[in-house]
Amino acid sequence: MPSITASDGVRLDYTETGDPAGRPVVLIAGFKAAATSWVLQQDALIGAGARVIAFDRRGHGTSEAPTFGARMSRHGKDLGDMLTALDLSGAVLVGGSQGGSTIWAYVSLFGAERLAGIVTVDQTPKMLNTEDWAYGFYDYDRSVMGTKFEHGVPPTGRGTPPAERGERLIRLMSAMRIDPARTVPTTYAIPELALLNDHAVQDWRDVIARLDVPSLLVAGRDSELWPCEHAEASAALNGLAASVVIEDCGHAANIEQPDLFNELLVDFIARL
Repeated sequence: MPSITASDGVRLDYTETGDPAGRPVVLIAGFKAAATSWVLQQDALIGAGARVIAFDRRGHGTSEAPTFGARMSRHGKDLGDMLTALDLSGAVLVGGSQGGSTIWAYVSLFGAERLAGIVTVDQTPKMLNTEDWAYGFYDYDRSVMGTKFEHGVPPTGRGTPPAERGERLIRLMSAMRIDPARTVPTTYAIPELALLNDHAVQDWRDVIARLDVPSLLVAGRDSELWPCEHAEASAALNGLAASVVIEDCGHAANIEQPDLFNELLVDFIARL
């Protein structure tokens, strides 16, 4: 697997498929997810003539997992290091969940000069619910800021029923050629918890408002984490932004409704 070295010496792995002369599409997975979680998008993007790059963030997939750099700003810098090392321009960044926040962290540091467009998959720009933002993580407000994510991502009891999530997860594992019987319960390393808690206090609304490239903000109607209205409210911040809510869909539209998501993604790229 090819890799680049981040500016602080950390090895970051990626995969590359498709047309080397096509538009670069960089896929950035969410918290604790590997680049391989985009497997259901690969064929559609290759068929559209794209140069497809799936990026494992530090501590994710096969990339190096150091004890330092567990914050969104460093993940944004890592994405910048990747774009620079591969000399990408006119790129479309596609981020799922925390991968979307990684994009916003990158843009907040470096702007959108290298980009043609941005797509995010069910990531609210502000996880904390406040008087001016009601689309954060369910039941997460200032009263529980220090404890809500102390042990990981807590269940919310909302969204897609667990049985349906299980079926969809098995479908993804099958596509990735992973045996569900060999999986282990989710555990959290100290840097993962640090990253999660840093992520939880960010507010990216000002970054979205100042974006000067088109963006598509996708939400799942039945997201387990936050109200789907976050997408429309975020898109309202920027005249170049659009939002879509996918029905019969939880948090991971690229996995749960891959055909519809791929259609939306390819159409968005074709219009740039």
